[in-house]
Amino acid sequence: MATYKTICPYDCPTTCGLLAETSGHTITKVKGDPDDPVTHGLICHKMQRYEESIHSPERILTPLKRAGDKGAGAFTPISWDEAVDTIVTRWNRALDEYGPDSILPFYYSGVMSLIHRNCGDALFNRMGACSLIKTLCASAKGAGYKAVMGKTGCLDPRELADSDFYIVWGSNMKATRLHSMADIVKARKRGKPVVLIEACAADMASYSDQVILVTPGTDGALALAMMHVLLEEGLADTDFLRRETVGFDDFAKTLDAYTPDWAEGITGVPAQTIIELSRQYAAAKAPAIILGSGNTRYANGGMIARLLTILSTFTGAWGRPGGGLCGCSTGDGPYVDMDRITRPDLRTNTARKVNINTLASALKDAEGVTPIRCLHVYASNPVGSVADQQGIRQGLLNPDLFTVVHERFMTDTARYADIILPATFSVEQTDCYNSYGYCSFGSAHKVIPAPGECKSNWNIFCLLAKAMGYDDAHFDRTEEHLLEELLSNPMSGLQGIPKNQRETLKNGGVITTPFADHTDWKTPTGKIEIVNTALTPTMPCYQENGGGHYPLRLIAVPSTETLNSIFLERDTLVERRGEMTLAIHTEDAAQRDIADGDSILAFNDLGEVSFTARVTPLVARGAVAAVGVFDSRQSANGNLVNTLHREQLSDLGEATTLNDHTVDIRKA
Repeated sequence: MATYKTICPYDCPTTCGLLAETSGHTITKVKGDPDDPVTHGLICHKMQRYEESIHSPERILTPLKRAGDKGAGAFTPISWDEAVDTIVTRWNRALDEYGPDSILPFYYSGVMSLIHRNCGDALFNRMGACSLIKTLCASAKGAGYKAVMGKTGCLDPRELADSDFYIVWGSNMKATRLHSMADIVKARKRGKPVVLIEACAADMASYSDQVILVTPGTDGALALAMMHVLLEEGLADTDFLRRETVGFDDFAKTLDAYTPDWAEGITGVPAQTIIELSRQYAAAKAPAIILGSGNTRYANGGMIARLLTILSTFTGAWGRPGGGLCGCSTGDGPYVDMDRITRPDLRTNTARKVNINTLASALKDAEGVTPIRCLHVYASNPVGSVADQQGIRQGLLNPDLFTVVHERFMTDTARYADIILPATFSVEQTDCYNSYGYCSFGSAHKVIPAPGECKSNWNIFCLLAKAMGYDDAHFDRTEEHLLEELLSNPMSGLQGIPKNQRETLKNGGVITTPFADHTDWKTPTGKIEIVNTALTPTMPCYQENGGGHYPLRLIAVPSTETLNSIFLERDTLVERRGEMTLAIHTEDAAQRDIADGDSILAFNDLGEVSFTARVTPLVARGAVAAVGVFDSRQSANGNLVNTLHREQLSDLGEATTLNDHTVDIRKA
């Protein structure tokens, strides 16, 4: 038995360091790495039995070719030679008949490492294929933050120990920020208040001193009203704002209209609650807003993030340790040169751009637009996670569409594939990892050989590139050689690190990098940009969300037991999570004669989805909350919550608006 360092590859702000025990061919146990400077050995229960996923009997171990109707899930094993020949033949046919705009690569967060997540770009750049705009998660939040703070780094979660007042705003930390949750629990024990602002507070209420339920998509109105109170009562740090920002005085004039009474009618939060919260926030020396992503997944999501970021500056908290905002870019990179992975220099044409949130539309044959004839899916399960599930299904059923999926298990998307290529787990490949929530970076080497005929994304794309006749030297290297090249040519985030950290990255492990200087305003003007002349509107203001004509606002919230559509192969996690549920406020349920545990249907113009009702006072009036991503086989009618999501994009960042839809419900 031997133990090796590795890293969790999944969509989490932390990229936890792990210790994998192995017999040489199998992983026998996985635990947290106590040397990890962020986690100190603490990992979630999903990864504590990672070996059960790696060695699951359900795992796909050989290339597969469709043997029945699309979507039926019937496949037969084939050789790699046949798989590669079939793919290359279809690609070349599409290139000859329709051109490179007919080939669409599709990937997102199934693998969050740098090499294996992004390495397909080099092949598709060389081919001239479509370029995917990857804005499925939090790009509206990032764009809204950047509009105010530019590249200024926000708080690393480890700096929250210096905060003395916490507003957890739209963040289900129990599901998405495990390590920061531990800090919040410790802070409360020391008497530091925690206020939760949420549309669905089911997971976080017991960890908070006060719960404020807000109507989905109206968080911007609440932020404006708080700034109105801070200014009206002389609680804003106007000296700081006039000295360090652009446009404060003009913005201050607009706040007269945003009274707490006005905000109450929009947000559902009582005016007196808004006033008291504003006073609490101002009384703290180092208040911190911990900003989630769910409250920016609206048509007005960028503006919401913009307003919450401005609020975080209003008391001058950014100038004090622990004060400001946590949950956006920590400003600690870049670490490696991503162009060495994605190779944009190999592209000789102008790419057709397809937004990841509009896959259903992209797959429709439309007059005057090159049809998509080849879809290549990896590190993603769009049937389970992208807007307009029924539209995506219809597109995948097109007999003229050739679909390839890299997968480890038979997901909803894989069932529609023409060819499935067996993919590897993180312990079966070499890679590096950039945490998106902490100032940390890590590398991990292959621990065990891949089982059966499984190949890493890198090896698959190199194999396909050679079969296409591409003789670029880039595709001749191993993933180990590419990692060595990345570490030998570090970017600013890794330049100047001490020898012991260089050795850690060479051998495998996680290092910490210095926290950002939070008052080094890395914006075009060198100041906090309350007014941003590069945007429309230049002046921050309240904007309504997209909404719809149905009476209940539908939001999606993360599950603590699974992650996106990952871990659905683990029966213990699936059973612990339970059936597909829809949380509904007690009064909304009573109006519809719905009781807890009833079978219900949620519906809108796009379709209907079966759920089990969970009646609770911990969801905002007029809202319903669907928890987690499921497999269609777990749904009573085969439809998942993304059936009810439109393809509409956010105001900034071209992001998903999956929380910006309305539904009604009835008993099944």
